Amino acid sequence: MSRTRVRRSRLTLALSLTLVAAAWAGPAVRALGSTEDPVRIAQSSYVVREGDTLWSIARRLAPDGDPRPIVDELATANGVDAGSIVPGQTLVVSVGS
Repeated sequence: MSRTRVRRSRLTLALSLTLVAAAWAGPAVRALGSTEDPVRIAQSSYVVREGDTLWSIARRLAPDGDPRPIVDELATANGVDAGSIVPGQTLVVSVGS
């Protein structure tokens, strides 16, 4: 084997190892270096009553806040549209603590 071929092989190996290390380093640093406290999410359920809408449920859950984000979250979390809930249906409600 010539020296040039050996050097190219070593260079290729070093470059490959560097790329693999870089691919693993990003997620590892994010996972280990995070100083923020995780947000805890509590899940509870709500049984729909006669006359309830996603808007009225959102107003009940956060009476002082804007109900629009809660309506969107309820619809997404439960896979329902605003007019498709029925009495007796159980909705999953995620509440940040």
